[in-house]
Formats: sequence, structure tokens, C-alpha cells
Amino acid sequence: MLKKRLIFTLLIQNGSYMLSRNFKLQSVGDVNWLRKSYQFESLAFAIDELVVLNVTRGEKNMGHFAEELMDLVKSCFMPVAAGGGISSIEDAYLLFNAGADKVVINTALYHDPKVVKAIIQTFGAQAVVAAIDYKLVDGINHVFTCNGSMDTGLTVTEAVAVAERIGVGEIYLTSIERDGTGQGYDLKMVKEVAEKTRLPVIASGGVGKPEHLLQGIALGGVQAVATANLFNFIGNGLAEARAYMLEQGTNMAIWDIGWRPE
Repeated sequence: MLKKRLIFTLLIQNGSYMLSRNFKLQSVGDVNWLRKSYQFESLAFAIDELVVLNVTRGEKNMGHFAEELMDLVKSCFMPVAAGGGISSIEDAYLLFNAGADKVVINTALYHDPKVVKAIIQTFGAQAVVAAIDYKLVDGINHVFTCNGSMDTGLTVTEAVAVAERIGVGEIYLTSIERDGTGQGYDLKMVKEVAEKTRLPVIASGGVGKPEHLLQGIALGGVQAVATANLFNFIGNGLAEARAYMLEQGTNMAIWDIGWRPE
């Protein structure tokens, strides 16, 4: 049985790391603040994967983002997924060359699926993650692109079907309405997607405490849980969250590294 994963997500805009609530952003610090606050080099012993998303509004400079990514992960020893604004296979090459093991794709899934298929053909399905962001519109969950600003008109189920047809490796599912609220995942939607798709699902959006991570990972079909909450998990918070999940019987990798709380 595959081990479950704990993922930490970082949002970056022009060199600043951002706090997000309902996809509205607030700057909290640069890479030096991040390394100081999270003892960054030791994060590999607390999480299974790092996701870094370029959330710059408007036109994105992929070369600049690749440089920021390279600086961030140069001393990381964990798998890294990166995305935000990927619109060509050249963009994907930039991020892979900067240290990414996977790319996270959102807008191109619906507006230029040929690019996504080309990336899959070149790097493999396991290297491509479909980010599906959604919120309620007239009582129906619609999927949004462009940092949550553009309604695709697709339901979550329809968007998942698109991702499956294209051939991505997994789904990163985020509730825009839960994002940054600390109220926990949209468990109903996460469960619905996980039960309907053959793809591994990463639950995202709403984590405020370790119990929320446990609730998400306990759902069948959910292979990973993600948090982008910079303040609730500052310091040793991620290590403590992992220890809590292990103590509750979650099937996760165990490392003898001495960070377990007494």
C-alpha cells in the first residue's frame, strides 16, 4: 500500500511569500524570512513533498520564477512540485531544470491541453499534477483558472474528467472558499472526487490544525494532504503535525530523526 503524504505549499509572488485567504494575497516575507521561520533545510524530515506556486497576478515571468525556485530548493532533499502560469513545454523545462520533480498545471488544462499532453509525453504522467480550484456559483461548484479569477463553467466532476482524458498523474484539489480560513477541508467534495477518479487526490484548502490533515488523509482515495498555512505551522509545527498523524495510525513514512515531540 502506498504511503500517505504530507505536503507543504508555498505561494510566491515576485520574491515574496504570500498568505492566501479565498485566493486574496498578503505578503509575509522573503526567502530569508522563510528559512528562519521554518528551519527550511530540516523540512525534508517533516514533509513528504514541497509544492511551490507562482501566484503573481497578471503576466508571469517564468524565467524569474525558475530562478526563485532554484534558490529556494538548492539545499532541499525532498520532492518538489512547481507551477503557476505554465503555458508551454519550454516553461516546464525551465522548472524541471530549476529543481522541480513535477509541474503543477491549471489554466492550460482547459485552454491549451495540447501543451499539457506534450509535457506528459516528454516527462511522464507522474511528473504532471492538475490543479483544480473551485467555488460555489449559484449553488454549483465551478472550476476557476487564472488565480481563481476566471470561471471555466465546468463543474469539478467535469474538470476531473478533463484531467483524466489528458493523462495527468494526480489531482491537487483546492476549495477557494475554504482557502486560508482554517475551517478544514471541504470533505464532502474531496470525498466525492476521490471516489470517482482513478487518479490520486491531494486535498488542499482550509487547514487550520493537525486534526484537519487527519480528516483529509482518512478519506479513501486521498493520497496526500496539503497545507499552505504559514503561521499555524511555523517553527516545528509541520513536524508536530506529522507526529500527530503517525500517532493516529496514518500510513506514512517514518524517519528516525529525533523531531518527535515528547
